Amino acid sequence: QVQLVESGGGLVQAGGSVRLSCAASGTIFSINVMGWYRQAPGKQRELVATTTSGGNTNYHDFVKGRFTISRDNAKNTVHLQMNSLKPEDTAVYYCNAEVQVYTFPLRWSNYWGQGTQVTVSS
Repeated sequence: QVQLVESGGGLVQAGGSVRLSCAASGTIFSINVMGWYRQAPGKQRELVATTTSGGNTNYHDFVKGRFTISRDNAKNTVHLQMNSLKPEDTAVYYCNAEVQVYTFPLRWSNYWGQGTQVTVSS
């Protein structure tokens, strides 16, 4: 019913920048929180940044000042601008969205994208 499709990952040198994008599509009535998580090999998935439909943002401490999350509510898209990348930022990055699905009655569900690899070389 709802799909999240990420794009923009790749290989970048330390100190470089990457911009990730995620587009949500399907039977969407509204979206509350959209965000990005990441999972490095052998580690648990962790929150990177989130944003609400009202524009409030939340960042994990390890990306504050380097990453910026933005959102286009009209297009159901969320972006993550990643600057000053470090090798420890290497991970699969996942888009996440809390979606009110267009069913009767309306219901909230949580969705994940398929993930996009970001590799930062030293």
